[in-house]
Amino acid sequence: MANNPKELATQDVRKLLFSYSLPAIIAMMASALYNIIDRVFIGQGVDALAISGLAITMPIMNLSAAFGAMIGAGGSTLTSIKLGQQDGKSAQKVLGNVFLLNVALGIIFMALGLIFLDDILYFFGASEKTIPFARDFMQVILIGNVITHLYLGLNNVMRASGHPKKAMKMTLLTVLINLALAPLFIFVFNWGIRGAASATIIAQTVALCIVTHHFTDPSNVLHWERDIFKFDARIIKGIISIGMAPFMLNACACLVVILINKSLQQYGGDLAVGAYGGIANSVLMMFAMIVMGFNQGMQPIAGYNFGAQIYSRVKKVLKMTIIAATCVTTFAFIISESIPYYVARLFTNDPEMINLAITNLRICCIAFPIVGFQMVASNFFQSIGKAPMAVILSSTRQLLLLVPLLIILPRHYQSIESVLVCMPIADALSSVLAYILLKMEMRKFNKLKDKPLVQE
Repeated sequence: MANNPKELATQDVRKLLFSYSLPAIIAMMASALYNIIDRVFIGQGVDALAISGLAITMPIMNLSAAFGAMIGAGGSTLTSIKLGQQDGKSAQKVLGNVFLLNVALGIIFMALGLIFLDDILYFFGASEKTIPFARDFMQVILIGNVITHLYLGLNNVMRASGHPKKAMKMTLLTVLINLALAPLFIFVFNWGIRGAASATIIAQTVALCIVTHHFTDPSNVLHWERDIFKFDARIIKGIISIGMAPFMLNACACLVVILINKSLQQYGGDLAVGAYGGIANSVLMMFAMIVMGFNQGMQPIAGYNFGAQIYSRVKKVLKMTIIAATCVTTFAFIISESIPYYVARLFTNDPEMINLAITNLRICCIAFPIVGFQMVASNFFQSIGKAPMAVILSSTRQLLLLVPLLIILPRHYQSIESVLVCMPIADALSSVLAYILLKMEMRKFNKLKDKPLVQE
C-alpha cells in the first residue's frame, strides 16, 4: 500500500486491517518461531538445564520489554493520533522523544542490570545449576539493551507512520540473521548460550541501522530534523500515559514469572521451570504474538480514525480484530490439547521435561479461546488514547487476579498443577471484565456521529 497515512480514513477497513496486520503477523510469527528455534538450539546443543536458565531470565526480559513497550507503543499510538489530527509537527516531536527516551532508559536499565545481575537472578528463582546459563545469556543481552530499545521503538513509529511492510521486513531481517548466526555461534564456535544472545544483538544492530536510515529521507511523513531532539514534557506525558498499559502488562508479567518460577522450583525443580518458561510458554506466546500482530494492524487504523472522529470505522476494525484473534487462540487451544507430546519433543529429549511440558500445555491453554478477545480489548483502549481503561485491563489479569492466585493456591495444594491452573482462571475472569468495559465504551461510541473527512 502507498505510504500515505490518510488512506487509513478512506480505504476499505477490511483491506486496511489485512494490509497492516499481515506484515505485523509475519514479523511476529517470525520472531516467535525464532524464539522457539533458539530454545531448540539451546536445548539440543547446550543442555536441558540451559532451557531452565533461559526461563529464569524472563522476568528481566519482561521488565526491559515493559520500558521498551511504554515508549514504543505509546509513541506509535500518539503518532497515529497526531497524524489523524493533521498535526505533523507534533508527530515529528514524538519521533525525537521516542529516540531520546529509549536511549536514556536503555542506558539506565543496562547499568543497573549488570551491577546487580547475580542477586537479581537468584531472586528470580535461579539455582546453582541454572545461574551460569542465565548469567551468560543476560550479560550479552544487557550490554545490547540500548540497541534493542531503539530498534523496537523506532520500528513501531515507522509502522504507525505508514510503513507496515518495511517494519515487517526489519523484523524478518533480524530473524533471518539470528537463524544464521545462532547455530554458528552455538555449534561451531561453541559459545553456548552466549552465542544465542550474541546473535540476537547483532541482528538488532543491523536492523536498527536500516530503520535509522529510513528516517533520514525528508520525503517520509516522519524524518529526522535537528529541532526534534529535545525533551518535550507534553509529548513525554502523552507517550507515557498511553504506553502505561503495555508497561503495566509487561511489568506485571515480570512479577508473575517470578512467582511462577519460584513455585515451580519449589514443587518441581529446575526442569519444571524450564518446561513452563522454555517450552509451554514459548509455544503459547507464538499464538499470542499473532494476536499482537492483529493488534498492531488495528492500532494505526483505530488511532487515526479516532483522531479524525470517524467512529464507525473504529468500531468496524475493532469487531474484525476480535473475530480474527479469537480464531487464533482457539486454534492454539486445539493444538495444545491434542498433540502436546510432539510439541514438547521438539525442544528436548529429556523424558521428565517432556512430561512436565505436556502438563503445562494442557492446563495453561484451557481458557485460551477467550484470551484473544481480552488482548484486543486492552489494546483497543490504548489505540484510541484512553490510557486508564487500558491500564485497568492490562493490570487486572496479572496484578489483581493472577498474583493473588499464585500466592494462595500453590501454598494450599503444593503441586505443579496448582501453579499452572492459576493462569486459565485469571484469563477467564479478566475476559469478563474486558467484555463489561468494552460494552460500556461502545455505548458511548454509538452516540457519536462521524465527522466528514477533510480532503486536501
